[in-house]
Amino acid sequence: MKSIKSLKLITTTLILILIATACGPTSEPPTAVPTSIGGESPATEVPAPGGGKLIYGLTLAPSGIDPHVNASSELGIPLTSVYDTLVWQDLNGEFVPGLAESWEISDDGLTYTFHLRDDVVFHDGTPFNAQAVKFNLDRIADPVTKSQKAVFMLGPYESTEIVDAYTLQVHFKEPYAPFLDSASQVYLGIASPTAVEKWGADYQLHQIGTGPFIIKEYSPRDHLTLVRNPDYNWAPTIFNHQGPADLEEIEFRFFIEPATRALALEGGEADVMGEIPPHDAERLAEDPAFTLLPVAIPGQSLQFFLNTEKAPTDDLQVRQAINYATDKEAITKAIFKEYSPVAHGPLDAFTIGYDEGVVGMYKYDPAKAETLLEEAGWVDSDGDGIREKDGQPLKLEAYLMSWGYIPEVAQLLQAHLKTVGIEMESQVVAYPAALEAAREGKHNLIPFSLSSSDPDILRTFFHSSNADSGFNWSKVRDPKLDELLENGARTLDLDRRRALYAETQQLIMAEALILPIRDYVNVNAANAKVKGLRYDLRGWFPWLYDVYLEK
Repeated sequence: MKSIKSLKLITTTLILILIATACGPTSEPPTAVPTSIGGESPATEVPAPGGGKLIYGLTLAPSGIDPHVNASSELGIPLTSVYDTLVWQDLNGEFVPGLAESWEISDDGLTYTFHLRDDVVFHDGTPFNAQAVKFNLDRIADPVTKSQKAVFMLGPYESTEIVDAYTLQVHFKEPYAPFLDSASQVYLGIASPTAVEKWGADYQLHQIGTGPFIIKEYSPRDHLTLVRNPDYNWAPTIFNHQGPADLEEIEFRFFIEPATRALALEGGEADVMGEIPPHDAERLAEDPAFTLLPVAIPGQSLQFFLNTEKAPTDDLQVRQAINYATDKEAITKAIFKEYSPVAHGPLDAFTIGYDEGVVGMYKYDPAKAETLLEEAGWVDSDGDGIREKDGQPLKLEAYLMSWGYIPEVAQLLQAHLKTVGIEMESQVVAYPAALEAAREGKHNLIPFSLSSSDPDILRTFFHSSNADSGFNWSKVRDPKLDELLENGARTLDLDRRRALYAETQQLIMAEALILPIRDYVNVNAANAKVKGLRYDLRGWFPWLYDVYLEK
């Protein structure tokens, strides 16, 4: 049994390597792109609670915000301040105590034993204990809950056993290395069993946690208001003080249209805003009244999946040619300015386990793309600029979503491909239609990007079990790749995990299963009076407990 007070995921040296790798490929490294960001140094003293109201702009109005049920990153922006988790993760990737004071992992990796705090109370007065944790994990695992994300973060969960009032054991059917990472996220935040049982299906409108803020009211698509928890006194060591938060109230408002976000900041309608358009970010960066806070998002880079089961992308040489023909640096600079590094593989460079060996595998080389296409039998015999083979034009079908500047990226991609004789036809569809097209394999190319602080996310997108109905949109069915992904999820040794995921990334790119475009960066901005604002290692979720408003 390995006793763990805090588990080191990655050394500071590796973090620095990742930062350097992320910024290095661009011709001028975007100095405004750190792996995490804070308006203040972690050593900053936070004043005694003085009150004040913060208005935080959200950019998506999710259909549901129960973290055990729903999946959006947007729900975690407010709810990270409402829920505590068993463990927390600091900005160096180290797990530190949260609701659990300490924990052990059995030698076979099948059992996690947690020793809980005995001084925590839910917002509704319900005591926190081992029974509450078991209730939450079992709720997530219950098929009736229809969890869209949290249940997958539990992996091969088997059961939770209560040892005593403040000790429990979580049992797995097989070793599951990402569990501590999962347990540190809001999707596995611990909710009041009393409130869940009272409100049932309406719980999302009446959520109760143990965090530094309490939900006062929630009006879907309009606002969500939190108020300070006056009894909070169990903050983890990642924060700078103990006791109640400084802010008295936080109101989250929705600014769905990108064009309205900077204007809302400048007009005083919001104090903090996420996902600022790059051209607006450039303007705000020059204004001393505002602080620009770009935050790197770990996980999956923005990438186009190349369907290996539909011609012509069923041909490796065609997939490789697509990669060589795409000037990713030009696309990234034109659309995202200096706020996003170029992507080189399935994981962005801010993700633990990222392999820098993928850098340079597909340098922009249209001449090489043309050679590959000619070797594969694709020639422009009629001089119309589009290659043909066996009487069929070299045409790709792309399905696009409307968010994340994907249509703009696709427009430039279309032009790059045409220069080597590839025609790309695209259509922008609603997300459900994109899911259907990908599931049915109608596409040659389809984009996606999903955040994650653990490289196990690759299993979702490249394991053969997900090729028919899941997110394996490359439709790859490779036993070797499956084995690498399965072993990566089971292996607790961190060096071995990194080696497995390095080999995984190399294989994905050698087979040209994707066309990577850019590493995702969420460009936030805040009024200069907002102090102490930091974001967690996942990039999306603000730590608002230490925030205060300068008088």
